[in-house]
Amino acid sequence: MIVISGGTGFVGSAVVRRLVGQGVPVRVLSRERRVSGGRAGAGAGGVCGDLGDPVSLRGLCDGASVLLSLASYVGGDERRCDDVNVRGTLALMAEARRAGVPRIVHLSTCAVYGPGPHRGAGEGELDPAPVSAASRSRLAGEAPVLAAGGTVLRAPLVTGYGDRWAVPALVDAFRRVPVGWAGGNGLASFVDVMDLARLVAALAVTPRALPGGVLHAGHPEPVRNGALMGALAEYGVLPHAPGAGGSLGWDACLAGLRARPGWVSERQFSLLAGDMWYRSDTAWELGGVDPGPGPLRRLGVAAAWYRARGGAAPEAEAEVGAGAGAGVDVAGVDMVGAGAGAGAGAGAGAGAGAGAGPGVGVGVGWGAGSGLLAGLVPGQRGGRRAVPAGAEVGARR
Repeated sequence: MIVISGGTGFVGSAVVRRLVGQGVPVRVLSRERRVSGGRAGAGAGGVCGDLGDPVSLRGLCDGASVLLSLASYVGGDERRCDDVNVRGTLALMAEARRAGVPRIVHLSTCAVYGPGPHRGAGEGELDPAPVSAASRSRLAGEAPVLAAGGTVLRAPLVTGYGDRWAVPALVDAFRRVPVGWAGGNGLASFVDVMDLARLVAALAVTPRALPGGVLHAGHPEPVRNGALMGALAEYGVLPHAPGAGGSLGWDACLAGLRARPGWVSERQFSLLAGDMWYRSDTAWELGGVDPGPGPLRRLGVAAAWYRARGGAAPEAEAEVGAGAGAGVDVAGVDMVGAGAGAGAGAGAGAGAGAGAGPGVGVGVGWGAGSGLLAGLVPGQRGGRRAVPAGAEVGARR
């Protein structure tokens, strides 16, 4: 039995689907009294509890062979950061130790390293220097995991279907500074959510012993900012390629960012567009996992999501219907499956998709209400085709 906190979140739900698809028994901690199949994945059992209420965690880890600690709060509310990321993790580790769980894997963030530039540092080569409440509390939350002998995964920027931070932040920054940023030369670590889910799931079930300590969980190949922004323009997420607007040096980019209102700060801009990459081979080797072709090759699966979300701030709500549960595997790439959703609205859309193998097509269209319609269907090898929309994704702004 694998116990998962944060199993209904962006990364956690992808991990749950992966494990359930492999026939692994999963128990998901949720504050909801009933965890639906769409939220936690069909076949996953749910336990009602709250990281802020240690008493509610009693018995959560009984009989578990693995605890995946994937819950976190990344907003600006300092009290909530401490409640979830520090005290909540401490309470969860206490329950795991009481139950004698032999393996603990905890998801943290490379943001604990603070301002860059960071160029290819491996684990143990940088001293953490967090500057935000979220990153400070997540660093503090690592301590009880390490004390329990657990493995901490520090992930970089995570992209993919459901991403409310990385690409939407790039869109917001590009709206304010619609040119190439310092020649597009910034090199940063990214990982697609489905690849990260494959890694976490593999580390959960591998027969190899996991070392206690910190591992980086990005894709081993960093991404050049110009290449990422160009790909987003090709998918219609950006209005034009960065080079079409010329290029500005770093200081001029920051000045442009200050001159126009938006939610991405200068510090966040440096995380997105500057040199912020970390060596990440060890975790993939331990899990026996091929990292895959990288986040740029995965963008097509999430393109409809990104076009709909635009540059909305993370706290802007976007409710995904229950159809985002089942995954399909196309040429070795895990993709979000489409089904019945919970959004309002009706209509048909069309989109395009391309794949290295059979490919996928992504249909998207605005209906008569507030719902966004999006679906995935098989496409032609390496080709593009218009497809009818499938699942509803209700969006509120």
